This record gives sequence, structure tokens and C-alpha cells, in this order.
Amino acid sequence: MQTIEKVLLARNLTEACTEVVKNKGAGGIDRMSVGQLKPYLDLNREELCETIREGKYIPQPIRGKEISKRNGKTRLLGIPKLLSYYW
Repeated sequence: MQTIEKVLLARNLTEACTEVVKNKGAGGIDRMSVGQLKPYLDLNREELCETIREGKYIPQPIRGKEISKRNGKTRLLGIPKLLSYYW
């Protein structure tokens, strides 16, 4: 099984979604809240996965968010606009 197929397995997407919620993740550039993520995936998972498999998925810009580190410095975290794609 290819890596992308492993990523697109329903259990892996569900686990990733659960981790984002558990870690109190921030919404991306599309401003979708973390609470909206699971319902969106439940409704659109197959279409999204098929779009990725067919090579039609076009990643969108990444939202940059500075996060604090333990040493008092910050680092830039990239948050992708995962759920928007074009035909």
C-alpha cells in the first residue's frame, strides 16, 4: 500500500481529526473551526480522498501562526488550508 493510501484510510483521518481537537488546534486560513472539522470530514471524506487520489487536489496557502517554545522563543507553525480544493 502506498503512503498516500495509508494517510487516506478512514481510521487515520479520524485519528488525525481527534488529535487536532484534543490538542485544541487552531483553524486554518479558511477559518473553519476545529469543531466544524469532523462534521465536514464525515460529509466530504470520500470526495476529498478521491480528489487527492486523482491528483486534482490543489493545496492552498498556509496560515502562519507563531507559537511559544519552552525557552521563551517562538517558532512559526504552518497551518494548511486542508479542506478547500478545486476541480
